[in-house]
Parts: sequence; C-alpha cells; structure tokens
Amino acid sequence: MDIETPPAEKRSAKPEGERRGLVLVNTGNGKGKSTSAFGLALRAHGRGKAVKIFQFMKVPTARFGEHRMFEQIGIPIEGLGDGFTWKSRDLDHSADLARAGWQRAREAILGGDFFLVVLDEVTYPLIYGWVPLEEVLETLRSRPEHVHVMLTGRRCPQEVIDLADTVTEMALVKHAYQAGVPAQRGIED
Repeated sequence: MDIETPPAEKRSAKPEGERRGLVLVNTGNGKGKSTSAFGLALRAHGRGKAVKIFQFMKVPTARFGEHRMFEQIGIPIEGLGDGFTWKSRDLDHSADLARAGWQRAREAILGGDFFLVVLDEVTYPLIYGWVPLEEVLETLRSRPEHVHVMLTGRRCPQEVIDLADTVTEMALVKHAYQAGVPAQRGIED
C-alpha cells in the first residue's frame, strides 16, 4: 500500500447547475447494487423525503431484512415478481407480473408524490423483454422535475446508461460464494 498525503485544498469546483431530479443506475456483476440503493432510500427518508421502493424480482410476501426495517421506519417497499426465474414454474406469469409491476412503478414516478423511486432489479425484466425499454426511457424523460429514480440490476441496457445522470458499475473482485460460503441472512438477504 502506498501512503498518501491528505489533500489540503478542495480538488474540484462546486457545480453551478440547477438542482433537479436525477436518474441513477447501479449495475455490474459485483455485490452492493441494491444495498447501495437502499442506503440512498434511507438517506432521503432521513431528510423527510417521500420514498417508494419497487423490487421487480422479489415476491410481494418477501420478508428479507430490508423489508422488516423499511416497514418499521415507514418506507414502502413492494415486491412485484415471483422470485428467481430459475425457480419460476411459469415464465409467462413472471412476465405478466413484471408488466403489471412496471405500471405501478410508472404511476409512482409520473405521479410526482415521491422524491425518490427505487426500481430494484428492474434491468432483468428489461433484458428479458418483459417490460418495454422505450416505455421506461420515456417515463424517465417525462417524470416530474423533482423526482429522482434509482435503477439497479446487472447488464443495464446501454440506452438507460446513456440517459442516466449517474452510473456506478459494481465490479466483482472476490466473493465468498466462490470459496463455497453460502449466502448469509443479514448480509445477502
């Protein structure tokens, strides 16, 4: 490790632009896409802002750690799917759930009641062709000026990346699963 001298001056000028709602994307093969989005939701909620989270691959009855916590503090989180596609008994039904869920998410974005709308794992219904990409892009373009939207998931379509204001790609460097360690509640749930 190289030792660095801490900066003595601010390294960048303060932007002069106007504050507005942003489109943010967390993508890539590394862990932390949803967790980061949930942290953003907590930050906004902590400032008294209205937040809504839609999870495109989780079932409506999911009770993972984030569901329990968000319920306690009053952040609405809604499962829209039927779980992992490889466990699905009917992919046509999974696609129908994704389309219906997208309509609810679209209404929340365009309605303007939320400061932040999180579309967790939305890239999967997009890349599977279950949700029309152009409709998502048009919704993001035409949302009320103050609405921020966070999209998560692997293999985010380039068109979404091009439209987004901020894109973070999570890179897999090392994962415990590769060493045979299974997922653990409280860490990966």
